[in-house]
Amino acid sequence: MSPTHEPPVREDTNGAASTDRETSGWPRFAILGAIALLALLAAVLLRDHLTFDALAENRERLIAFRDANYIGTLLAFAGIYVVIVAFSLPGATLATLTGGFLFATFPGVLYNVTAATIGASGLFLAARWGLGERLAARMERAGGAVRRIKAGIDENQWSMLFLIRLLPAVPFFVANLVPALVGVAFHRFVVTTFLGIIPGTLVFTSVGAGLGGVFARGEMPDLGLIFEPRIILPILGLSALAALPIILKALRGRKETTL
Repeated sequence: MSPTHEPPVREDTNGAASTDRETSGWPRFAILGAIALLALLAAVLLRDHLTFDALAENRERLIAFRDANYIGTLLAFAGIYVVIVAFSLPGATLATLTGGFLFATFPGVLYNVTAATIGASGLFLAARWGLGERLAARMERAGGAVRRIKAGIDENQWSMLFLIRLLPAVPFFVANLVPALVGVAFHRFVVTTFLGIIPGTLVFTSVGAGLGGVFARGEMPDLGLIFEPRIILPILGLSALAALPIILKALRGRKETTL
């Protein structure tokens, strides 16, 4: 008897590759889920501690500890600030004010900007590792409007990154996540974050530096200060300066298409 020959079975390499990608993606989603869960738990457990009342009640102890152990206070403060930003916890504004309260406007603003940049960079890397690389690649392969949006962001990365940092209307966590999801280079994110948050951070740090007198009078700090014309107009001017290259490039492109 001659052996029966069964038709060769074709392996679906695309399907196998797709399955492998889906399987390998599970650890990423699991870690992102764990980060989100930890952020939620921290927000619930720490909400009574990250308040102005808590800062006012403990201000003398904080000052005494700072005077006795400056480096330890700085490291603890920076660590808490980094965690708040990295997990997008409520309390970033309070942390900035506390930096001014403990360390004065300067070097407090330097400590605040550095800690905020480290925390933002951690969130950026986590988002890019979990979802950003895939989403950026998918946008790159897509056509039509999606591809044009991605191309527009890529052509104006420096200006766009500075713009979203300078505009007060853009939430801080949004400015941390969006660049990761569109494939922005890490070094550009770090540079524009550090420099772009200086104006707003300087305002809140200076408010924090005066908290001692505010608490002594039994008052609360005026956080609406940033929207006063003498503060908001220079920030909006910097935003317009950051947007200028984008506007000029758009006008130049429109002019070329009409010729």
